[in-house]
Amino acid sequence: MSTDDREIEVYRDPAFAPGDKVISKKNVKNDGTMAGKEIGETVVRKGDEGYVRDIGVFLQQFYIYAVDFVGRGSIVGMRERELTPADPDRTRLTGSSDLQSHIVTRPEKEPAQ
Repeated sequence: MSTDDREIEVYRDPAFAPGDKVISKKNVKNDGTMAGKEIGETVVRKGDEGYVRDIGVFLQQFYIYAVDFVGRGSIVGMRERELTPADPDRTRLTGSSDLQSHIVTRPEKEPAQ
């Protein structure tokens, strides 16, 4: 796969953030990477709604969004071009520090006395 004619997405901020509600633009079939599903089985249908859980990088070029399709009970890795925001008025991330906003820190427990 040549990237000569494609944008290298990681040179800019991701289009979605963890917690964003998104809609699938296409049907997605299992390519063999989803345990418990048959190869070729449809795991996401066009129009399914889900929530971005995490963001990864593939080939140091593309963002992969782990989308939790709650209604289907599956988490599927999807590209930006396969998704559209459920809220068209939402704004794009403003900086890379926004990516860490989903991490919850817990205070240290007091030692037992």
